[in-house]
Amino acid sequence: MDKIVGRNIKVYRLVKGLSQTELAESLGVTFQQVQKYEKGTNRVGSGRLYQISTVLDVPLMSFFDGGGAATSPRGVSPFDLLADPLSLKLIQAFAEISNPRTRRKVVALVEAMIPLV
Repeated sequence: MDKIVGRNIKVYRLVKGLSQTELAESLGVTFQQVQKYEKGTNRVGSGRLYQISTVLDVPLMSFFDGGGAATSPRGVSPFDLLADPLSLKLIQAFAEISNPRTRRKVVALVEAMIPLV
């Protein structure tokens, strides 16, 4: 559960556009402490988790989402993909494309770039 909470802290931090340092400064901790929270190395206490939810402006319970998330054929959870800054940027850019035909072509292009296993 610590890893799920940490991963979700990272996802919401990235969505908010904050660095680990900026989040740490808002919490009054070091960026190393935020790294440990995000990796699940250090457990986040309830008071600190409430503080993080306030800074990131997300409901407290959202940090527990995705514990039983389905995985892709490659064994990757969608939540883990969101924790990758490049994946998040790709999703955000894709969301800006309003034309359905263009969206399908982008998906086809990305799929064509996946090496055959």
